[in-house]
Amino acid sequence: MSNEETKISRSEAEWGKRLTTEQFQICRLKATEAPFTGEYNQSKEPGIYCCVCCGAALFDAQTKYESNSGWPSFYQPVADEAVTQESDSSLGMVRVEVMCRRCDAHLGHVFDDGPQPTGQRYCINSISLTLDPKD
Repeated sequence: MSNEETKISRSEAEWGKRLTTEQFQICRLKATEAPFTGEYNQSKEPGIYCCVCCGAALFDAQTKYESNSGWPSFYQPVADEAVTQESDSSLGMVRVEVMCRRCDAHLGHVFDDGPQPTGQRYCINSISLTLDPKD
């Protein structure tokens, strides 16, 4: 990792001071926002979606598509190194959790039912993102 991408590690108390209650619940405690309620679910604005916790670039709006799932969906991250994945067996099912590689923020989950060219659907909570719009 470059200096810009240095791993960020903070205590839960520090995150609690930096994030809103809803951001903390989703990004640090792995909650999920209600479907069809997120700010970016219907957004078509060009730009780069970044981690709300640390600002790391995560997804390009060009890879966003309408999945009708109720959450913003992307078919790939900006780079393979942008996110990490791990098995999530909460809620009585096995899913693949997606996290920001830089700060370990919970972003959402990835599924193998997306469009080509990747066939993947990164189903991401809007609250875990900020949009850096393109001019």
